[in-house]
Amino acid sequence: MSAHPARSLSRVLEDFGPTLLDLVHGDPAAAGEIGGVGIHDPHDEQHHPPHAVVLGVGVHGAGEIARLLRNLAAHGAAALVVRGPVGDGYALEGELVDGVEGELEDGLDSELEDGLEAVVAETGVALLALTRGASWAQLAAMLRTLLAEGDIGEAGGQTLGGVPSGDLFALANAIATLMDAPITIEDRRSRILAFSGRQDEADAPRVASILARQVPERYVRIHEEHGVFRELYRSDGPVHIPPPTVDDEVALPRVAIAVRAGDEILGSVWATLRKPLTPERERAFREAAKLVALHMLRFRAGTDAEHRLRADLVTTALEGGVGAVEALGRLGLVNEPTLVVAMGLQADRGEDHAHLTAERQRLAGALAVHLTAVQPRSAVALLGDVAYALFPVPGGSAHARERALHVASNFLQRTGDRAGLVIGIGSVAEEPSALARSRANADRALRVLFSGRTAQRVASIADVYVDALLIEMRDLAVANRDELSGPLARLVAYDAKHNAHLVETLRAWLDAFGDVITASASVFVHPNTFRYRIRRVAEVGEFDLQDPSARFAAMLQLRLMGMYDDGGGGRSEGTGPTAASTG
Repeated sequence: MSAHPARSLSRVLEDFGPTLLDLVHGDPAAAGEIGGVGIHDPHDEQHHPPHAVVLGVGVHGAGEIARLLRNLAAHGAAALVVRGPVGDGYALEGELVDGVEGELEDGLDSELEDGLEAVVAETGVALLALTRGASWAQLAAMLRTLLAEGDIGEAGGQTLGGVPSGDLFALANAIATLMDAPITIEDRRSRILAFSGRQDEADAPRVASILARQVPERYVRIHEEHGVFRELYRSDGPVHIPPPTVDDEVALPRVAIAVRAGDEILGSVWATLRKPLTPERERAFREAAKLVALHMLRFRAGTDAEHRLRADLVTTALEGGVGAVEALGRLGLVNEPTLVVAMGLQADRGEDHAHLTAERQRLAGALAVHLTAVQPRSAVALLGDVAYALFPVPGGSAHARERALHVASNFLQRTGDRAGLVIGIGSVAEEPSALARSRANADRALRVLFSGRTAQRVASIADVYVDALLIEMRDLAVANRDELSGPLARLVAYDAKHNAHLVETLRAWLDAFGDVITASASVFVHPNTFRYRIRRVAEVGEFDLQDPSARFAAMLQLRLMGMYDDGGGGRSEGTGPTAASTG
């Protein structure tokens, strides 16, 4: 078992190095607790969590690395990972030194190392190198898996066999110590769930498996052809496997044991051997497989339990009551301005309810992945038919709103043209008690988007505030059973009786700010005809068109009438008097 905390840089290097990561410069012990994983994008504003491990994808050259290290230091990052090997082919200004004589190149490399070491010492940001051939996506996934231990819930979690419950990497290291051999824990599809240190002592096929987090297909086929999996899943004890041979690759013998929970095969544990197992170690391997089963079951059950716990914490935080501060603390969001993002999906006519529910769950999961990639401390939960996200937003309210709109728009672009999928963004909550208001505003924005009054698919409450007020006024009028009265009621009644177009004429005149030429063109009548009709509006409705208050009341009533009759898309003049009077 590791002596280092799971959220420490020392633990990351212990578990992933030197197969994946090498420490170039810096003191891992000085980094403190890692706050999350960030990805550097030179073309976008960076928002990494405090004490983040930042993946410098595409960062090359000493000059670029040094500049990024200084920038990350200003944002409190713990470490920077660049593609290794650092110093091989780089000049001080970040240019390749291809074709330089060997002696000069060695001198440049030495000068490079000294320069970056000084920058690391100056900034306190450790510099790590990712092994060539390793995937950035796999590294990000493994880092987030490792750092997720204890992310949610009470501190001091349970242990199984002296290993933190569900921590498969710590368990792999513990088994490797018992077996004196590098270990991998795999699922039934030969995917690498966790691996121990000392993988550099293994062979090329094992290293390839670690880099891809998947046993290469050519070796899986060999095992299947030789009946290795059949024997492994039929046997209760360790199965010794001769070194697989593919082309000229040199491999070491393996010993594997199935991981079972009753009659269910959960996966297997594999050790790469340089010498035969002793009887004591074979017994230890059997016992270790039982412990792995407990951890894999805990990990599997914990995934569902964690989703439920996260949903409960998000719900508690959104209510803004006395438990909001504690819930936000367990989510890691207590000391940051946060806004609520609400995602809704309208049903297509005749769409199956079960299919719609599954689609909402799928989209909520996708939103969680998208937001976590942008802001790792985001929290998403599907509550009823709406997926709510708590999205940390450092900076001022206007800047935060623009960033949230940008992130939400990117998500909708990635999900394609799924009809009825919209996102409302609430106000910034500077303190936990304001989250309930942010959620209410996100719901208000979502309702406007659902109403069809705008073609937008994402909007903040600031963008649709007036429309939200109109919808709420309509609700109030309906609740009060208000009836249309005043000048507009007289115009509606006259149109219904005489098949006239006075309400339509008034609407066009108000929309054109009294410009008869523009208004008449919008309703396709001659200007003189329109002038006659507008005079009839004033006469029949007893309407003073020169009174600003009367004009405002008419405009408001006309908008409310549109929302009453067709849910927000506007209404045709001449329908019954169902709108509320405002004066």
